[in-house]
Amino acid sequence: MEPVYVLDALRTPLAAKRGGLRHVRPESFGAKLLQELCRRHGIQWVDGILGGNAVGTGGNITRLMALMAGLPERIPAYTVDMQCASGAAALSTGYAHLACGLWDSCIAGGFESISLQPLRRYSPEDERYGTMPNGTYTTAQFSPTELSPQAMLHGAERVAQAEGISREELDRWALRSHQRAARTQVSGILEDAIIAIGQCRADEGIHASISERLLRRMPPLLGPGTATTAGNACRTNDGAAFALLVSAKWLKAHPSARPKARILGTAAMGGNPLESPRGAMNTGDLLLKMQGISYEDLDAIEFNEAFAVIDALFERHHPDLIDRYNRLGGALAYGHPYGASGAVLLVHLLHSLNPAGGKGLLSIAGAGGMGTAILLETCK
Repeated sequence: MEPVYVLDALRTPLAAKRGGLRHVRPESFGAKLLQELCRRHGIQWVDGILGGNAVGTGGNITRLMALMAGLPERIPAYTVDMQCASGAAALSTGYAHLACGLWDSCIAGGFESISLQPLRRYSPEDERYGTMPNGTYTTAQFSPTELSPQAMLHGAERVAQAEGISREELDRWALRSHQRAARTQVSGILEDAIIAIGQCRADEGIHASISERLLRRMPPLLGPGTATTAGNACRTNDGAAFALLVSAKWLKAHPSARPKARILGTAAMGGNPLESPRGAMNTGDLLLKMQGISYEDLDAIEFNEAFAVIDALFERHHPDLIDRYNRLGGALAYGHPYGASGAVLLVHLLHSLNPAGGKGLLSIAGAGGMGTAILLETCK
């Protein structure tokens, strides 16, 4: 396996649904990131472009984005759909191409517009047509035994109930996420990695003034006796994040280039489709086992907190590592632009790690019980 490096990683601001990016097509703001990555490093060619996308208009939207960026027509580009894990899956696929020696460089990540999510419709010949108003839907079917627009909410609630996780635990994590994200925003730690799109220049989901009292007032989304609320579940967002991955051969040919990190390995796995939030830690566990290390060997850990139950699970298994976990805040504050979120984690992980050296893990659960994880080490 050839060494694979992260030369750079950028993201857009994460805009609220119907917020600052509501009129901007995802392939358009994704193209802006591709252009900026190439501009910063004087690059006119990469061997491939991989984009994660879950709810876009389809038709290989990544290829459309690459053409809109003005990149050479000869560069192959394709779209990866692993739902919430799509961005991380695109990065993992890019890593595999470089590690096997098929490519020497690629751009990989994800992009999503929830504001412009198209309404889909089952064929009248499809047995599911009659289960939805006029056969229309926005949420795909993730499990053979469940067809519901609230499938992800039900999955989070099932895990909370099975593990005996209280509403108070979930709300505490939501509060922590916003507090950490607010501190990060004020500090400017991510400023060099966030590329403004028009007038959209800052993340829109962070609420520095959120309080325990406000969180307690939010009604449970699935009725009395349940714990999941709009406060301890993430919001859906518009945004993109992409990384420039290169091989050791590419670096030798570009001696002035300074990579930020080396990817040590990736993993993907499936689990119970009715309990998808478990995918983050299960996949992280698998990758660390494959690498022969433990969570204690890591200097920073980034899980996509689509639901606070993901945080609560981590805390129960690794209570002594909370200071290394989601240091900059997580998706409960920033929001969750589905296909982009795995690559957003990469951006945050690079900024969470000490430039002097350290290992970091990112892991993200995906609808249908899936998960993708990436392990990297900063370059000294």
